[in-house]
Amino acid sequence: MTTTLITNIGELRTVDPEQRVIRDGAVVIDREQIAWVGPAVHAPAADKRFDAAGRALLPGWVDSHTHLVFAGDRSAEFEARMAGQSYAAGGINVTTEATRNASDAELADLIRQRVAEAVAGGTTYLETKTGYGLGVEEEARHARLAADYVDTATFLGAHLVPKGVDAAAYIDSVTGPMLEAALPYVDWADVFCETGAFSEEQSRTVLRACAEAGLGLRVHGNQLGQGPGVRLAAEMGAASVDHVNHLSEDDVAALGATWAEWDSATASGTPGTVATCLPACDLSTRQPLAPARRLLDAGVEVALASNCNPGTSYTSSMNFNVSTAVLQMHMSLSEAVRAATLGGALALRAQEWVGSIEVGKRADLHLLNAPAAIHLAYRPGMPMTAAVWRAGRRG
Repeated sequence: MTTTLITNIGELRTVDPEQRVIRDGAVVIDREQIAWVGPAVHAPAADKRFDAAGRALLPGWVDSHTHLVFAGDRSAEFEARMAGQSYAAGGINVTTEATRNASDAELADLIRQRVAEAVAGGTTYLETKTGYGLGVEEEARHARLAADYVDTATFLGAHLVPKGVDAAAYIDSVTGPMLEAALPYVDWADVFCETGAFSEEQSRTVLRACAEAGLGLRVHGNQLGQGPGVRLAAEMGAASVDHVNHLSEDDVAALGATWAEWDSATASGTPGTVATCLPACDLSTRQPLAPARRLLDAGVEVALASNCNPGTSYTSSMNFNVSTAVLQMHMSLSEAVRAATLGGALALRAQEWVGSIEVGKRADLHLLNAPAAIHLAYRPGMPMTAAVWRAGRRG
């Protein structure tokens, strides 16, 4: 048996160029791909039949920003922050030490558990980063382990300069032996361009070296205050700039300009630099929520991602991030769902095969335990995931 008909779908949100919302819809899966989409009354026969019982079906979430390769616990730091202590980037060092002390088997088991949690919550396509190794052997080890469990991995050797290490020497390592060691396992490179992490000049050096090595580019930018990260990402042609909490009008204009050759209505053309918003992280660090409304109104494609990590966003719940976007970030339901699916796919340049329910794309589907997707925000915090298909296999 190779085909499965999912029928009696109360509300089917395709997130395709037509942005269809089909009542009483159906989808046919053929092995790993979507073979048919439309009203249930016109559905073709299939080898197996799954009754959605009137519930809503969406594309699986595409989580384009996570940090899943870590050991240790930073709950005490979190508690202190909730009591009024401000967030600073230096807490990364705490995780680095714990992660270096974990064996391959221990780290692999932790990554596997975190991926399973994400999939159970409707996430079907995952990125994750290195960045808690901060040394040649450790960064390569983390990249190798991550590549076994996620869809695409990112080299983030430029996460923080380790304590007691000269910054110039560390940049030389990141752009030389560390990059070379991680390169076989990753598709992307990222840099934390922020006060307390890497300057504009240092970040540009890292990004240039990684681009020359053939990696796609991403940037952590403008999280803790206005700075050069967003404009640097636009200048360098990065696929995404993530956090984007503090934006000037020039920042928004720079991002908007990168989308000049993209048609948002038809999801076609050359994509620009996606602005990836991380609302769970914003709440944890008590930063202002990223200005998604301003970005969308300026023609910028927005993604929503979990930023699952031990210090500032220890959750992989995309349901939570979508509900927060609707309730607090002035995004409509359709905008939030698009940002958490097609937006994430654009941020990973994977829009040709994931991010929407279209014939020929990977069969990544998320069935909600509700008749309509608005229940994600209408009933925040409630268990909303009823079933998940990842590459055609029900998880």
